[in-house]
Amino acid sequence: MSIFLYACITYGDHISNEEVRNRTRQAIGPHEDLLTTVKRRKLKWYGHTTRSSGLAKTILQGTVQGGRRRGRQKKRWEDNIPEWTGMTLGAATRKTERREEWRELVARSSVAPQRSTKTTG
Repeated sequence: MSIFLYACITYGDHISNEEVRNRTRQAIGPHEDLLTTVKRRKLKWYGHTTRSSGLAKTILQGTVQGGRRRGRQKKRWEDNIPEWTGMTLGAATRKTERREEWRELVARSSVAPQRSTKTTG
């Protein structure tokens, strides 16, 4: 079967998301979850820029003058690093200096949790 056939699924077909995922998996084979890809790339880039001394590092670690607007605090770009690695931001920054250890941490941390499958009965 070709991938083109799966592009013709309409809302009127009443096909579940799980069925669409199964058909996609059959058409393109095993693939990495989007969240896993985003985590892995973001952690790799964080390590790369933290080890460098360029403008990207200055922007990543710098702050902007002024305050935030009223309301709930927005999540910053670097807030994901401690959340995904289980380390403080300072400890993660120090860990990036040891490239092989950082790569191992990225491989462990970028795995997305599996979705629970709903059973209908």
